[in-house]
Amino acid sequence: MSSQTLSTILFLVFVAATLGITFWASRQTKTAADYYAGGRSFSGAQNGLAIGGDYMSAASFLGIAGIIALSGYDGFLYSIGFLVAWLVALLLVAELMRNSGKFTMADVLAFRMSPRPVRTAAGVSTIVVSIFYLLAQMVGAGALVGLLLGIEGEAAKAWTIVGVGILMIIYVVIGGMKGTTWVQIVKAVLLMSGATLVTLLVLGKYGFNLSALLGEAAAESGKGKAFLEPGLKYGTEAQGLAGKLDLISLGLALVLGTAGLPHILIRFYTVPTAKEARKSVLWGIGIIGTFYLLTLVLGFGAAALVGGEAILAQDKAGNTAAPQLALAIGTAIFGDVGGTILLAVIAAVAFATILAVVAGLTLASSSSFAHDLYAHVFKRGNVTDKEEVLVARISAFVIGAFSIGLGILAQGQNVAFLVALAFAVAASGNLPAILYSLFWKNFNTAGATSAIYGGLVSALVLVIFSPVVSGKPTSLFPDANFAWFPLSNPGLLSIPIGFLAGWIGTKLSKEYSAAKYAEIEVRSLTGVGAEKAAEH
Repeated sequence: MSSQTLSTILFLVFVAATLGITFWASRQTKTAADYYAGGRSFSGAQNGLAIGGDYMSAASFLGIAGIIALSGYDGFLYSIGFLVAWLVALLLVAELMRNSGKFTMADVLAFRMSPRPVRTAAGVSTIVVSIFYLLAQMVGAGALVGLLLGIEGEAAKAWTIVGVGILMIIYVVIGGMKGTTWVQIVKAVLLMSGATLVTLLVLGKYGFNLSALLGEAAAESGKGKAFLEPGLKYGTEAQGLAGKLDLISLGLALVLGTAGLPHILIRFYTVPTAKEARKSVLWGIGIIGTFYLLTLVLGFGAAALVGGEAILAQDKAGNTAAPQLALAIGTAIFGDVGGTILLAVIAAVAFATILAVVAGLTLASSSSFAHDLYAHVFKRGNVTDKEEVLVARISAFVIGAFSIGLGILAQGQNVAFLVALAFAVAASGNLPAILYSLFWKNFNTAGATSAIYGGLVSALVLVIFSPVVSGKPTSLFPDANFAWFPLSNPGLLSIPIGFLAGWIGTKLSKEYSAAKYAEIEVRSLTGVGAEKAAEH
């Protein structure tokens, strides 16, 4: 049996199982709280696994392994950035958001401010960030199927992206948060098992000597000692100062972005109490921290056993390094059949990863549209739970279709790099508004809208006029050149703009409610009133 056939069978088994879970969950979904927050019925351990499932995306598994395999030390900075970012989310916003809100990020912002303009801004920002993140998962899906089925044409990969998009829409429309959470839990277990297995096999081949692995990775990379030192991807002599600034910008975006990601923030609303929220964070940190340590071995293992040329020949952005490593190590240890089986298992796990994450993202963006924009802005709160959930399901179709189109356009980009852009947009628009709202008593409506729009618009404008979109062979439009902003990641400039815009907007407005700030401060720090808030 070929690897293509076996991996296809495994993937179809996963899809069938998760669709079964989704249809089961649909029968449990009766209210808006069930659809948006899974009825707040998940334990800390379950939600921790789901957080891990949401966070460990195609960027983590495919993109980071690929970027380490091709860029060595500089690629590993993505792993460090994603991991440290989670600690920032834990310390600054996780429990405070859970205690203060109901279904979406905008619930926290709207509590002490004029709700309509704030919900409009937060809804728009949530949808934009989610689409950027969805884009990366779609690109990963196309690259993975290209490896499995031997597909090289972009048209065939485009059909794969369409198929993944349709599945994700089904998960969200039918299962809601309950179905999506169980899909995340199953996927987290599969991903950790698959990544651990490959890591142990690679380390075993080198006698569990990490130095021997790194030495061979450097030798096989063709770049020698430079592969294990800073500067191969960022800060080269050719890039000059722009390369060094791009590295700082990337670090800022990764470390600060997680705390503003909508699909991560809504996870904290699925647990019944603040205590369970803390438990879920601890579980999440354990799973995520272990996984990012594994990416070190996966990336350098791919460089040593597959080689940069073979990785680039299959996918020019390096997104297939982890499955190629599974095939190489499996063949080396167990023979051709073993390599085929291991490739099939890892590919099926990667598929599961993509499907689970896109479902979470689509749910976050469709929930924000229905709950924030439709129910509270367009209908001014005069809407039934049933009507709101229907709108959320319809918007999932629209957002899913839009993401499919963008995913087809962005083929050839590294998925970890694309996710870093989503992090930059989240850190620029959402994070300033969230932190100001939780910790600055004078923060007001004008400040919130200024922070969100200022950060969001500046990030988008800088991305559009950066080498990501034009001016380079790897750009979205390689034949055009309108890139006047030299950095690939806008975070270095757009994040300070977001914070500055929020501060200026607040200072220019006299609106302020001491009573509401006092209430949200007590609620966010102690959890008192959180359950009551969830009922209204």
